[in-house]
Amino acid sequence: MNFQKTLIAPSILACDFSRLGTEVERLTAAGADWIHCDVMDGHFVDNISFGPAFVEAASRHTKQPLDVHLMIERPDHYFPRFSEFSSSISVHVEAPHDVKKTLTGIRQAGCLAGLALSPPTPISAIEPFLGHFDILLVMTVNPGFGGQAFMPEMLEKVQTGKEWREEKGLEFHIEVDGGVGPATAELSRQAGANVMVAGTSVFKAKNAATEIAALH
Repeated sequence: MNFQKTLIAPSILACDFSRLGTEVERLTAAGADWIHCDVMDGHFVDNISFGPAFVEAASRHTKQPLDVHLMIERPDHYFPRFSEFSSSISVHVEAPHDVKKTLTGIRQAGCLAGLALSPPTPISAIEPFLGHFDILLVMTVNPGFGGQAFMPEMLEKVQTGKEWREEKGLEFHIEVDGGVGPATAELSRQAGANVMVAGTSVFKAKNAATEIAALH
């Protein structure tokens, strides 16, 4: 894995759902490296976004990797419904499931396996699963809704993840999600993150390509 290259993953949660295909094509043309898909079930988080059919529809409008983030209960039960058209699937360490078994299943399905943690959760919660995931997803806002302010104190988790990766000779991306713009992306990169999920800042920008270039 190349951790030196910064990857920008616009979140379609911030797009115009009525123009999904056009929006995905627009962000692909603007330079998006990944397309991030925030799946919410109204149980694990207090919001409902979209499901497998919506993500599959998005996949038909880009050749870029689809990065699926399951903010749901029982991700072990639902991830197979996304694996056919996803490049990576991240699940939460806080959700009720056998975390190691779920991560193994995602890898066996041919996807990168991601492990996410919410702001209240200490980084120590993911330590038992080091070596079993390909992406460490650090939430820099409370999961559930877009447009929140970046929580800089979460960068300590990013730094710890980077240190563990180096100390143990592991390979995994470090991804940040929430309140990401050019300034917070720079702080995140300095802390050790290389994948930036950006929603509102990209989709609401006057020029998406300029915004993605700034994030890079």
